[in-house]
Amino acid sequence: MKALLEHEIPRHHKFRLWGTAVSEPPPFAAFGVKTIGWWGMTETITHGIVGEVNQPNTPMSIGRAAPEYQIRIVEDDGRPTPVGGTGNLLIKGTSGLSLFSEYLHNEKATRESFDEHGYFITGDRVTLLENGFIKFGDRTKDMLKVGGENVAASEIEQVIAVVPGVREAAVVAKKHPMLDEVPVVFIIPQAGVKGAPANLHDTVMAACRTSLADFKVPREIHFVDDMPRSTLEKVAKAELRKRLG
Repeated sequence: MKALLEHEIPRHHKFRLWGTAVSEPPPFAAFGVKTIGWWGMTETITHGIVGEVNQPNTPMSIGRAAPEYQIRIVEDDGRPTPVGGTGNLLIKGTSGLSLFSEYLHNEKATRESFDEHGYFITGDRVTLLENGFIKFGDRTKDMLKVGGENVAASEIEQVIAVVPGVREAAVVAKKHPMLDEVPVVFIIPQAGVKGAPANLHDTVMAACRTSLADFKVPREIHFVDDMPRSTLEKVAKAELRKRLG
């Protein structure tokens, strides 16, 4: 979608509905296409959380629980997460139909992936919004612990992704002697490293300082022409962390 913004938008086109990571992302309102968010995993067969097709959605949310699933958002101790809070996403469906039955030949992994109530532990952190809408936080393994504060890499990435001249951004944790971890960002410039504007570093930092708390601002920016990829072309953040030593 960001690449499409670089081209002239046709006055007449046949697109009426798009599904993507979030509902109604403000930068893409220019397309005039209703955009719904959705969330799912291989284990959920289809989308367990989805935006409304015919009703308004909360911008930047991933939607609400789909009818064929039950959703719980809980604190680390199992207490329900209040509205406005960020907690662990759990989901329950029909085994073998709307939720996977088991990990093949791995009873231990299957057993450890469900809580005592039969909910699948997704490993995702989400924020519960008003009216049942949900905003994605991050994978638990991609959460940073900066001076005792939980920081979602995706929150920082969303700020950087809309900076002019940035094609893609990935935030990972770097070990720090005092704060435990600090955020570091890898950026693919729109025109490649050699064609990147000379002030891109300063522009990114200015956007972060404007939109983020001080402890969430990246301590380092690394410009790269590409990033290591895993399944479905997702950024392999474990490989990026290795580059930091």
